[in-house]
Amino acid sequence: MRSKVPTLTDGTVTLRGHRAGDVQRVWEQCQDPASVRWTTVPSPYSHADAVDFVARQASRWASGAEWGFAVEYAGRFAGSVSLRDEGAARAEIAYGAHPDVRGVHPEGDGRSVMERAVRLLLDWGFDARGLETVVWWANRGNWASRRLAWRLGFSFDGTVRRWLPHGGALVDGWVGTLGRDEPREPRSTWLDVPVVAGDGVVLRPFREDDVVRLVEGSADPDTQYWLAFLPRDPDLSYGGAYLETAREECATASALRWAFSATADGPLLGTVGLFRLRLGRSAEVGFWTHPDARRRRLTTRAAALAVGHAFGALELPRVTAYHTDGNVASQRVLEAVGLRRVGLQRRDAVTGDGEVHDLVGYDLLRDEWRSSGR
Repeated sequence: MRSKVPTLTDGTVTLRGHRAGDVQRVWEQCQDPASVRWTTVPSPYSHADAVDFVARQASRWASGAEWGFAVEYAGRFAGSVSLRDEGAARAEIAYGAHPDVRGVHPEGDGRSVMERAVRLLLDWGFDARGLETVVWWANRGNWASRRLAWRLGFSFDGTVRRWLPHGGALVDGWVGTLGRDEPREPRSTWLDVPVVAGDGVVLRPFREDDVVRLVEGSADPDTQYWLAFLPRDPDLSYGGAYLETAREECATASALRWAFSATADGPLLGTVGLFRLRLGRSAEVGFWTHPDARRRRLTTRAAALAVGHAFGALELPRVTAYHTDGNVASQRVLEAVGLRRVGLQRRDAVTGDGEVHDLVGYDLLRDEWRSSGR
């Protein structure tokens, strides 16, 4: 028996059955590089594939294997969402958006078209289908999918290595779950990287085109000497991994890293970050400078902006910092920013040549920063 697809709406976004008129925009969505990279659509994806996808939706509803909906917004197909029946009141969620609606927030309330669509789907799944648990999977690195799952209240339960099939191989997968009685809101803080500008320097989020200069800066002999934890021969894969680490730290609110430049769209001149971040308590400021930006006081100004953000926007009561004894350049930056030397961790730092040195500790309290007028 053919199963009738219900129509669900929140007044702005509608979920309905797929129609023949959706084929063109289904094809467009599956031509999009993000769809090809992160989903299991055939590649290349033909117009016939789109026709077949739309036609198969009715049979999957009839068999109960998958409850798939077309997303409609502003009178047009905007993507697809589905729940794949796993039995025992469990289902796997899947979603994908047409590129022209990604990031669109219709009512200005922070909820995107796809968030609205997936909320409708979850409400229906838990209520009409009696689901107890919905599982979310995504290829590792699919930050858009992970961010949406986070907004909807899914847990993040880690990475399962070489688990998800993609392009003829097995790739690492992220996984999380949502229970019927759990709040559909974020379980944790996800930090956004703001642009912070002042005094001729700009702190900004990292860009893909920063990778080469990240590698150049990390490979510089002075940086290698004082930051011995860096890989000895960093390459482009290290630069890419650095960007992924920065994203992961934001997602877990464990650190906040910036590239700093002379202008908002300028090349990377160095990095500065708030590490070992404990919201409501403290963070450690750290930095390094690209060799062609040294002796311009850019790092001092960038570190001052980062410390100001820690005490201002993040309202941290304390900022700490450390440098290897003998690293005069870092010492000068910290003292210029206003941090005070508070102690010495003896023989706790190793330089690039393998020698062991003392580690000099600094801190600054929020009240001290305020009273200094910085």
